[in-house]
Amino acid sequence: MSLDAPVHPSRTSSSASSSSATYTSEHDRTHSETTLFSIYSMYTSDVPPVPPKDHIPIVSVTRPESYRNSILKPNGFSDSSLAYCDPDDPPNPPPTRTVALAKAGVINGPPSKLESTSSLRLFELVSCTNEFDLHRTQSVHRPYPFAITPFLPAVFTTQFSAPGISPRPGTPGYYSWAANTTVDTSANITLNLGFDDGLAKSVAAVKAPGEDLDGFHVRNTYAQLDMSGVKGDGYEEGVERTRARIGTSRASQAFAESAIGDGTEKSQELDAKEIQTLVAADRYGFFSQPSHDRLVLVPRAPFLKPLASVRAGPSSTKPSARSLDAVPPAPPPVKEASRIEKWTRMMEPAERQGSNTQSWRVKPSKQGKLRLRTYKGVPDRWRPAAWDMFMSNMAQTSPAQMARLGEQYRDSLDKASTYDIQIDLDVPRTISGHIMFRTRYGAGQRSLFHVLHCFSLRCPQCGYVQGMGPIAATLLCYFDAEKTYASLVRLHDVYGMHTIFSPGFPGLLEAIYIQERITEQMMPDVYEAFKKHTISTTSYATKWYITLFSNSVPFQTQLRLWDAFVLEGTDLFVAMAVAIVWVYRDHITSAAANFETILSLLSSFFVPEDEDSLLLWIEKTLGDKKLRSSMSRWRADWRQLVATGKDATALL
Repeated sequence: MSLDAPVHPSRTSSSASSSSATYTSEHDRTHSETTLFSIYSMYTSDVPPVPPKDHIPIVSVTRPESYRNSILKPNGFSDSSLAYCDPDDPPNPPPTRTVALAKAGVINGPPSKLESTSSLRLFELVSCTNEFDLHRTQSVHRPYPFAITPFLPAVFTTQFSAPGISPRPGTPGYYSWAANTTVDTSANITLNLGFDDGLAKSVAAVKAPGEDLDGFHVRNTYAQLDMSGVKGDGYEEGVERTRARIGTSRASQAFAESAIGDGTEKSQELDAKEIQTLVAADRYGFFSQPSHDRLVLVPRAPFLKPLASVRAGPSSTKPSARSLDAVPPAPPPVKEASRIEKWTRMMEPAERQGSNTQSWRVKPSKQGKLRLRTYKGVPDRWRPAAWDMFMSNMAQTSPAQMARLGEQYRDSLDKASTYDIQIDLDVPRTISGHIMFRTRYGAGQRSLFHVLHCFSLRCPQCGYVQGMGPIAATLLCYFDAEKTYASLVRLHDVYGMHTIFSPGFPGLLEAIYIQERITEQMMPDVYEAFKKHTISTTSYATKWYITLFSNSVPFQTQLRLWDAFVLEGTDLFVAMAVAIVWVYRDHITSAAANFETILSLLSSFFVPEDEDSLLLWIEKTLGDKKLRSSMSRWRADWRQLVATGKDATALL
């Protein structure tokens, strides 16, 4: 990824909408993990269960090394099979459809990006500081449509007609039967891909030994659609192929096939629906805002005073905060142009590949300005470079290590994960109202699935949990899938996310312990109110830490929090949690407050009245050396409590 000319991201995402939580006043710490999972119910989309299947009439595309390390030749021919299954197949095997192979387009870019090619010109456009200031970037072409060949549960056949000749339904040769040709779905199957230059290419289809059939179906579907793309990527809803079955009727299958990309999106003209979506989208790519049960305003006034020990306010204060009807549209960043100029003068290339800048660093003479400028907000144009620089500095990542992470990502694409079914269930409900992630199996959803699939194989302890989805989606706003994976690895290994996601959530409980100590020291009346009403911090703060606030604040606020997070580390989110309690301290200690009002307030979606005031308050809080020293001491205290088995009673 060249960073020679940092630009506003052409791909953006939204955090998943919050869902109502289940609360309890019981504090049995011996079952902390069960308690946290019962609380952490962020996703409420009703999804039909995946029906059990006795067979799986599909195969999985595994890209051989020669494929990953090369690019498709122009004017070539290829074939890919749409994966879908139905357990109610007729007793006799259905016919295998034979169609012509269409010409493939040229994929511009390194082999590592083959898995994330897009079929829609929406993603070749960049939204700048106004709502419709669009500039083209280098387009990424994908192969043109391929033949659609449903695979049979017990038989397998593939017949290719001559290029350019496509048998019509009802004509001889359109259907062929292969009743006597059996296939072991656990073995390798080779699909020959014809090229007009006479070179034979092949893609091996592999079901991993012991791989769950449903998981195999999911993995295969994403792999197949990577080859063809889908129609209307970014402005159509798409067709569900894994969470619900596609019927065996001709109408159902025809409808499913009609959603496969056919190259029409590469025409020069935008259609009316695409234009309508682009016009409706804000500067981050949202064409609609997710709905939330409770929207509350985070007032500016409390941030005018620094964090200090305070007593409760008037007992007559209302227990509820000012509510909002909707999330206000994202305003253009203040002084964006001047900040771009300042960051341009502050940064210099750290590594080049030819004339392209691969990474950046801060000029030594400007180091003293970096922290405050980061809290004021990294310009969108510089955010990919800045985030990558911050994470590389924190993790001390070398170019060779980044290359190994890229290789690990590409290799993991071909491996089976026991989490694939759950990841597939979560992908379409992780983001809402955003162009990139709107279309089922579109480029954004496929990239998100691939990143989470590969990351689930990285750490046996963490595997996959739902909170990873919004984090990966946010990173995909600014990085390609390969660098998003590398970023997740750095967050996991260096930023302490391993302890956040590990069984029992030890890092989460540690952060909550530090938050409670700050609350007890600076807001003792609030701490006593929590005890009085038996409110556990895990009942409202779990979602904050697991998703890094991606489900709790507007997207532009989340980005600014993340600017500081990748610079400072996880203490940033402890300070943000304290900031929310600080703002609503008088509501919490109100005489009219009770368990329901307090928990409802702290489980809201928070909309800051003034983001600058919030971020500068956090900057001053974390800049307090005495407080940071206390946070380090409390962290050590917590680990000692864990070591001695006394942590079960240490939290509210």
